[in-house]
Amino acid sequence: MHLADHPARRRLSAALDNLSVTFHGLTAHPDEHNCDCHWGSSEELSLLKTPDVELEPDLLRRTWRATDWSDHAAVLRRILPQFARVLVAGQAEPLFGLEEAGYSFARGRWERWPDDHADPVRKFLHAWWEQSLTDPDAAVPAHQVFAMCAEASGTLGPWLADWEKQTGHLSNRRLAEAAAEWEYELLGDSLPWRVCWYEHDEEEMRAELVAWLLGHAAVRLRESDAPADLQHRIRLLGLTGGDRWTDPHWPGHRY
Repeated sequence: MHLADHPARRRLSAALDNLSVTFHGLTAHPDEHNCDCHWGSSEELSLLKTPDVELEPDLLRRTWRATDWSDHAAVLRRILPQFARVLVAGQAEPLFGLEEAGYSFARGRWERWPDDHADPVRKFLHAWWEQSLTDPDAAVPAHQVFAMCAEASGTLGPWLADWEKQTGHLSNRRLAEAAAEWEYELLGDSLPWRVCWYEHDEEEMRAELVAWLLGHAAVRLRESDAPADLQHRIRLLGLTGGDRWTDPHWPGHRY
């Protein structure tokens, strides 16, 4: 099968096209403003009030990262078609992690939008997440897409459910890669990404991720012959205090 025929890639392409159709012609609020010194010029601001004009990459980055728009939802709708394609291409360039992009989605409260606006966003996120798990040419590592989707939605459940449905070799490899990225922070009882939005419960997310790794993921890691030391580090998440630190397979992490 040619990569162009990859089903997840076709689904993602359709979701991106749907965003472009859905948010075509939308702009920031006419009275929207921002600081000339810290965000950008009045000429740049006027572009956000002009529909369908492609933004220069640095302007797009400053726009989605800004936290002080008076109507962030309108700004997000204005930039979403371009923003989504930049995300998928791995060109968003967040300062810390891709969860920052999820924070921008959360600030826009997209899940409260009318269905004809919220559904295309939801379909895009799920399509991108599936593509990151199943497309060998995905531009963004799956664990980063996962963190972004978690921060965008404030929940892990839908994304973990999608992962459980993807049981192929590549998805299993993505699981091992994610577990390897996450184990250090999780063994220190921290979530492996920054929770930026105040409405999201970091401890609840951490507990849900640990429970999933100890249950569903541990079985998959074992059945897919993931490295033994990685399997032990995930097993250690089920231990606490001295039982964890004195286990013969404790990796010697210092916090």
